[in-house]
Amino acid sequence: MSHMKPQLLVQCDFDGTITHDDVSFLLLDEFADGDWREMLTDYSAGGINVAEFSTKAFGMIKADRRTLLNFMAGKVKIRAGFIELLAYCQKQGVQFVIVSNGMDFYIHSILSDLGLNEIEVFAARTEFHPSGLKVRYIGPDDIQLQDGFKESYTKVFISQGYQVIYIGNGASDIFPAKEANHVFATSTLIQTCEQERVHCVPFENLYDVTRRLEVLKEKLAD
Repeated sequence: MSHMKPQLLVQCDFDGTITHDDVSFLLLDEFADGDWREMLTDYSAGGINVAEFSTKAFGMIKADRRTLLNFMAGKVKIRAGFIELLAYCQKQGVQFVIVSNGMDFYIHSILSDLGLNEIEVFAARTEFHPSGLKVRYIGPDDIQLQDGFKESYTKVFISQGYQVIYIGNGASDIFPAKEANHVFATSTLIQTCEQERVHCVPFENLYDVTRRLEVLKEKLAD
């Protein structure tokens, strides 16, 4: 009796996962006209949701796209093993997508600089206005979301028949991690997974993920 191999999909966070630092924080520290970190404290404590935080914080940035991208040049460090992870996924037929609470304009720019224009990216849609950036989170059904952006995509991928492997680093990643079939975690997500009793595999670099993904794929194929 033959068994179909499960379809695998890697859903990966961007800031602090693919990059070492949170790019949005770098931009806010440099360009926000106001105390955006007070809003971050409120968001981290659950006082406001991600859309409220991003709308208020990025609304403090009045610089144009080119100014922001020029500032980023040479400041963004990519986590070791990212290119190799992508190559592995492509070779093995594993779907790879980025779902991020970060801004679409800088994610696409960073990926383009790496020659990676084909990766599917779901992130905050950003519009540039003299009065400040306008940010919207659009879910899989094209409806604007106030919260639950990342996990809304996880649920859709699972409904499409994928086994979802989640890769993340931060507190907001616990929500899609709870929905995913397998979780790779670094930084604060490790502790959050422990607190929420979500099984995860810790990693330092993305070479670690590729090696463990190969083992996982072999187990699933048996």
